[in-house]
Amino acid sequence: MPTKLSRRNFVKLCAGGAAAVSLSGYLAPFMKEAVAAGAPPVIWIQGGSCSGCSVSLLNSVHPDIEKVLMEVISLRYHQTVMAASGDLATDVIFQTAEENPGGFILVVEGAVPTGADGKYCLIGERNGEDLTFMDAVKEIGSQAMAILSVGTCSAFGGIPATPPNPTDCKPVTDIVKNVPIINIPGCPSHPDWVVGTIAHILLYNDLPELDTFGRPTMFYGGIIHDNCQRRQYFDNAIFAKNFGDPGCLLELGCKGPIAHCDATYRLWNNGVNTCIKAGGPCIACTEPEFPGWPIYERIPEMPIAPGITATVDQIGGVLGAAAVVGIGGHLAGNILTGRIGPKKKQDEKEGDD
Repeated sequence: MPTKLSRRNFVKLCAGGAAAVSLSGYLAPFMKEAVAAGAPPVIWIQGGSCSGCSVSLLNSVHPDIEKVLMEVISLRYHQTVMAASGDLATDVIFQTAEENPGGFILVVEGAVPTGADGKYCLIGERNGEDLTFMDAVKEIGSQAMAILSVGTCSAFGGIPATPPNPTDCKPVTDIVKNVPIINIPGCPSHPDWVVGTIAHILLYNDLPELDTFGRPTMFYGGIIHDNCQRRQYFDNAIFAKNFGDPGCLLELGCKGPIAHCDATYRLWNNGVNTCIKAGGPCIACTEPEFPGWPIYERIPEMPIAPGITATVDQIGGVLGAAAVVGIGGHLAGNILTGRIGPKKKQDEKEGDD
């Protein structure tokens, strides 16, 4: 589908701070043209979630959500915002899939409860029988051109799949196979991440570049630590001991060095704020392991590089030096060469002997 916005410029726009206030507002004219030309419709279904990702999208300001849903995204079904209910609403899902085989986008919000044959999560009826979220994801997902797993619950299981997980919740990737799946994690995901990913598919009829965990690199290519509003405190080895104190929040549980996303400069609530700017540590809600670690406590280990971990105490011992070149590469190198970590402790022990 031809567009005046080149793919390179599109990716630069999404990955840059210029669109921090309203990516959807900038893309609206291009996507309106794509929708008018017959771009794939979008079906959005919700399961094991708090609806936070829907609320996040509904908080779009420029343009407002009505314009986003009617002109920027060709949304056919969304149980939270559509006027229809009952069979009239549910039938739209299957009608859209039937009329556009392999030609629609399915957005899945929430983990998929699989326990009790999916009976823990019913989203309607079909032919007089209960329609489980699990069955809808399987049937509709298998017919889609692509699936967008919006939010960490859908992408990785998130909070619903955390042990003991009594409803046996699973991520979408465990339910549907042989269909391209794009993970857009976050608790909740940012509206730009959702709209931007859908825009890429609509404008270029192709999936954006994805990382190892299926996340679009244009939004998840960097780490929170790189553009943290408190980075200067880190560079000067000033660490907050209590909430509300000035300083880097690493000691208070910040997971910024391992959290992949651009929230620190994309910001939330119409470009007003983000977790760290508001005084809270990053909880790495975009990572597959979330929430499997203490949220507001120092975690015992941080993954620094594949197969390499460092304790927070080890990190603390080299914070001043690490700031010069960045925590990731510096710490990985120091651990590998034995300047910090287990090898250093072993060398010190041997020296004492």
